[in-house]
Amino acid sequence: MNKIQLSFILLLATPLFAADNDVSVNSKSNLLLVHKTPTCGCCKEWVKHAKNHGFNVTTQDHQSLEKIKSMYKITPEYRSCHTTVSSNGFVFEGHIPSKYIEKFLSEDHPNAIGLTVPGMPLGSPGMDFGDRFMPYDVLILFKDGTSKVYAEIRK
Repeated sequence: MNKIQLSFILLLATPLFAADNDVSVNSKSNLLLVHKTPTCGCCKEWVKHAKNHGFNVTTQDHQSLEKIKSMYKITPEYRSCHTTVSSNGFVFEGHIPSKYIEKFLSEDHPNAIGLTVPGMPLGSPGMDFGDRFMPYDVLILFKDGTSKVYAEIRK
């Protein structure tokens, strides 16, 4: 068993051992595992954003994220610089505002694998550069490889 598999198993098992088995975001106990490269500054900033919004975040550094993204079926057109996996198995790719992750996790999405913000849009969490902003969409990714707009960020 490699480190990635062990980390993921431990991430999934943690709620089973908690005194309070409520893993909702509202209880501030939802776990996120962020796969990133060791030198990515914007990924570190996004992790701070998620922690500041009540998520319990663990990071795993990799020299390359290609295998991680392929394993979670994140095709090239939906990719960004980091891949996050929730304790209940959903994938959150890129600089997604935490409020949309919280909203998504509170809803029922049986055909979805998660959300993505493709690329690295200026003004998204972790990509803050003064008052510079670039409108972007948060997309929901489905198991069949399709997507649709989940939220429009126009600031």
